[in-house]
Amino acid sequence: MVLAKNRLVTEQGPRYDCLLFDLDDTLYPLSSGLAAACSNNIRDYVNKKLGVERSRVPDLSRELYKTYGTTMAGLRAVGYEFDYDDYHSFVHGRLPYENLKPDPVLKNLLLSMPQRKIIFTNSDKVHAAKVLNRLGLKDCFEGIICFETLNPPSKIVESNNKRNMPTDNSTIPKTAIICKPSKEAMEQALRLANADPQRTIFFDDNPRNIAAGKRAGLHTVLVGSSFRTAGADFALESIHNIREALPAIWEEEDAESTKNIVRSRRAGATIGTVVTA
Repeated sequence: MVLAKNRLVTEQGPRYDCLLFDLDDTLYPLSSGLAAACSNNIRDYVNKKLGVERSRVPDLSRELYKTYGTTMAGLRAVGYEFDYDDYHSFVHGRLPYENLKPDPVLKNLLLSMPQRKIIFTNSDKVHAAKVLNRLGLKDCFEGIICFETLNPPSKIVESNNKRNMPTDNSTIPKTAIICKPSKEAMEQALRLANADPQRTIFFDDNPRNIAAGKRAGLHTVLVGSSFRTAGADFALESIHNIREALPAIWEEEDAESTKNIVRSRRAGATIGTVVTA
């Protein structure tokens, strides 16, 4: 059954025609320190801007992140009101971007891939642009699906939730923010990318996002670990290991190149015969 399915895909077109890449801790390593700095900035924001006692902030942030995918989405869900641009400016504006260096190896890998390549991140567009610029990868992607595209101003609604964390016996409040790993975020990303999930590969460092991607029908690659988690088709310790782990990305292009070489040789042989005669 699987073989028949693969054969059908091959006959209809390329096996993969779109690649969705997460940004942070996927295109660069966790060791860069941006994730740790971002977590500290989030805790400072919750304490200084939202007035939450500092002693409560770590547990609150951890629980909201666990429940909603991002602390920001969780804060809105439990009733905190704040300006999204101000939040992003505070949280990302003080990150050590200087730790990110140009990555020509990854750039060459990305440019050699024949598929459409799109960034899919929960972060804001300013942060995404800064990261891609620092890595030297801004010209490698067709577009960026980010916080603003998932949450356009016309779709943002006010929260009616009170500032209460859900208990084990209560209904979890719905957040006004769309972000990974929600089903809505996955569906919206596929629509914005105009991508067929069966022909799309999704790269992310977060196991929950990977599981959500698999539920959406995507081919999935967990980055930053050599162990596959639930829903992961592949696991890469580093994004630089793509070619070794997923040679199928280049299969169609390699096959076409081989055909062209054969055609050229045949043409050369024909010309040679004519000249000799």
